Amino acid sequence: MKGLYCKPGDQGDVKFVSQETNVPTNIGDHQVKVQVKSCALSPVDFKLYEDLKLEKEHVPVGREIAGVVLQVGSKVAFFQPDDEVVGILPLEAEQSGLCSVVVTDEYNLVLKPEKVSWFEAAAVIKDGLRAYTALHTLARMAAGQTVLVLDGAGPFGVLAIQLAHYHGVKVLATALSPEDQKFLEDIVERNDMIRVWDSKEDLVDSCLEETGGLGVDIIIDSGVKLFDEEPEAQRHCPHKHDLLTLLSVGGHWVTTEQHLQLDPPDSHILFLKAASLSFLNDEVWTTSRAKQGRYLHILKDVMDKLCTGTFRPQLEDPVPLYEATVSMEMVQSKQTRKRIAVKL
Repeated sequence: MKGLYCKPGDQGDVKFVSQETNVPTNIGDHQVKVQVKSCALSPVDFKLYEDLKLEKEHVPVGREIAGVVLQVGSKVAFFQPDDEVVGILPLEAEQSGLCSVVVTDEYNLVLKPEKVSWFEAAAVIKDGLRAYTALHTLARMAAGQTVLVLDGAGPFGVLAIQLAHYHGVKVLATALSPEDQKFLEDIVERNDMIRVWDSKEDLVDSCLEETGGLGVDIIIDSGVKLFDEEPEAQRHCPHKHDLLTLLSVGGHWVTTEQHLQLDPPDSHILFLKAASLSFLNDEVWTTSRAKQGRYLHILKDVMDKLCTGTFRPQLEDPVPLYEATVSMEMVQSKQTRKRIAVKL
């Protein structure tokens, strides 16, 4: 049985290799053996593996999976053979999600609704978790508030917008390209869309005009420009000073920028506004079992909202297994967004 793995190089380059993997013949009391039907291809964060002392020569690729239960351990309480499940493999997993069969703890999985396809389940499970973590756990979203979602047409941004709308929150979203703008027209009001790709449109002016000068209650970013001179890939990212300006009194900024640095004047602005800042790292759910029940509840609710149509993800066509290596190289280098590999 083959799986896809990546090996970081000395010069920062990454090599993806397909290699044979053995499936354990004996499984633990609380483990489940799953036949994988679909797997999401998301970028691998090597720095996170290093920080958590989980470095490996070959890092498994593909952690968001959906499939059918083949076998359960003697003490498994949640599943039985032939159940359809979806989940996220932990960072310490030894097997790639692109293997035909994986073994994982039952606490990493939830039941997949029958109406939800394998393709959609694997595509939404982690971005849905990120949206819940950002808006509920960190920002404490409430009806009547205003949220700014940067890169609203991205896989995570789309679900964050839809989750906010579901709870009666007004959403402003940025479009990074004309294609993103066209897609966002179906899920946000035209006046609530900010075309950052258009040099004539200013993020700060647009948001303040739309909120009557009060600013937004919640900001969900997709990267922050820390310095005036940034790589081309960050040309549409806002400067941290712009986001501080946009925060309302008592506002909350949820950032994905792990290297964000606030100078004393920046902290003083947060103090004057009684505002707060949180770092979005959804991996904490699997690296710590402190809130295991809440984690599984979120995963189940993500699937329920996908089943009822609350979540309507933006999905590219699935890729067959033989194209997974090339697709993963494009995802890792940010030439394309998340892709989903489906077992044909």
